[in-house]
Amino acid sequence: MSINHQLIGSGPRNVVVLHGWFGDHQVWEPVFPLLDQHMFTYAFMDFRGYGPARGVEGLHSMNEMAADAIELADQLGWVRFSVAGHSMGGKAAQRVAIDGGPRVAAVVGVTPVPASGVPLEPEVRAMFAAVPVSDDAARAVIASSLGAQPRRRELVECILQQQRSTTDPVAARDYFHAFADSDFSCEADLLTQPLLVLVGEYDVGISEAFVRATFPQIYPHVEIEQIPGSGHYPMIETPTALVAHIERFLLTHG
Repeated sequence: MSINHQLIGSGPRNVVVLHGWFGDHQVWEPVFPLLDQHMFTYAFMDFRGYGPARGVEGLHSMNEMAADAIELADQLGWVRFSVAGHSMGGKAAQRVAIDGGPRVAAVVGVTPVPASGVPLEPEVRAMFAAVPVSDDAARAVIASSLGAQPRRRELVECILQQQRSTTDPVAARDYFHAFADSDFSCEADLLTQPLLVLVGEYDVGISEAFVRATFPQIYPHVEIEQIPGSGHYPMIETPTALVAHIERFLLTHG
C-alpha cells in the first residue's frame, strides 16, 4: 500500500512528520515556508482515514500508525530517519521509535499524548467521544486545548473546518480510543533515542504541568521545552518558534 504524504525539502536529514486527531497533514502547512529545505527532507504523512487516505481501511490503532510511518520510510528509501508528531501523532511517534529501533535517529513530540494515554473524567470523555458527530463538542475540545490564547475564537473555527473537511468520522472515533486508552508505557525503555517534548504556554489539555509530571516518569532522558504564546497547535499559532525548536534539536541529534 502506498502511504499518502507530502515531501518538503531535499536535505540529507530525513524526518517523518505525523499529524494529530483534528485534521490531516495540512495542519502543518503554516510551517512549510519556514523549513530548512537544504538540511532536511520532510515527509508529512496522512494516517488512514485522513485527507487523500480517507477511504483507506484500517484498524486505526497506534501499532498500525507506527507501521505505516515505517513503511513510508521504506518506500522513500530512508534507512535512517527522525520522527516528529503532534498530539495523537506525538504518541504515534513514540511507537515509531520503539518499533523502528536504531533506524530512528531522534523523536520530537509537539504537545504529545504520552505512551500511557490520557486519563479523562467521564464528562470530558463523553465530550471527546462526541467530537466526530457534534460540532459543539468539537469546538469545546479545541477551545479547551487553546486555553487563553488571544486568537482563540478564530483558531477554533479554523481547526474545526480542517477536521470536518479531511477526516472520516468512523476513523476519528477509533483514533480517540487509540490515543486516549492504549498504553504501551511498559515498553518505554525501548525508546532510547534523543526525545524532545514541546509544550504550549496556553495548552490546557496537554499542559506543561501534565507533561512534566508524566513524561520524565516514562522517559527519564526526555528534554522538555515550552513554546511561549502557543496553545495546543503551535504549527498554526507560533510556526516560526516551532520550527526553530524542532530543527535546532534535530540538527544536534538527528
